[in-house]
Amino acid sequence: MNGSLLFVPSGGLANRMRAVASAYELCQKVDSTLQVVWFQDWALHAPFRSIFEKTPLVAIREATVLDHLIYDRARKKNLFLPALPQRILFQRHIKEQDVTPLKKQSFDFEQWARGKRCYMSCYQVFGSFPNERYQQLFRPVKAVMDVVDGYRSQFNSHTIGLHIRRTDNAESIAKSPTALFINKVREEIDQHDDTKVFLATDSMDVKKEFIAAFGARIITPQEEACRDSISGIRGGVVDLWTLASTQKIYGSAGSSFSPMAASIGGVPLEIMNAQTATF
Repeated sequence: MNGSLLFVPSGGLANRMRAVASAYELCQKVDSTLQVVWFQDWALHAPFRSIFEKTPLVAIREATVLDHLIYDRARKKNLFLPALPQRILFQRHIKEQDVTPLKKQSFDFEQWARGKRCYMSCYQVFGSFPNERYQQLFRPVKAVMDVVDGYRSQFNSHTIGLHIRRTDNAESIAKSPTALFINKVREEIDQHDDTKVFLATDSMDVKKEFIAAFGARIITPQEEACRDSISGIRGGVVDLWTLASTQKIYGSAGSSFSPMAASIGGVPLEIMNAQTATF
């Protein structure tokens, strides 16, 4: 008997992409049908269709009012009301907060899913899959790719990517100071005189600092990064796919963004960390 998985990805963009890719791979391995319900919330307030094209590989639908009552993550916010219908509808159930403990126990997700009606909410990787899955499952909408292509047209034979996370990420600020990135760009220029840099950052001050230091070598969005609107989230997808097109990415500690870009493009990644840097 074939099984089925009703899957609810949670968290921000990169977390959802990892989770959906994991669910897809799991269902391929156990011959289960996969249905993804895409909820908007504070972590990602944008419909799937506003950032990605429809994919023939996975049935992904926007959450309806009924979905909120039945398939949403049961939590204090919704008085845990979806827990009852989920207990009735599904034979197996995994909540997002259970995934990390299960992974530490080397839980057999394939055995759990095989031949059963399953429900799972998740914001992280579980199981393994090739990096190619990201480009197979997620194709940015044309409006996003047009912007990406505009940045790519400014690349040359040696264009590196920087992702410098600031604002609300204390770990990135503490472990990946801007000076490390500036020094790394100087090293790249010493080795490749024609080096260009695509800079993705949520800080306008960082953009100004790099443009002042390196001038026309810097390629970066002019607008301020904002992830609480559809246009802002599209900007994040632009950054991901543009970083994925560079020769190498230098990223910030404590951020899942640059590892995702490296996985999408299959390009080398180095995390800038003052605690391990040598001077």
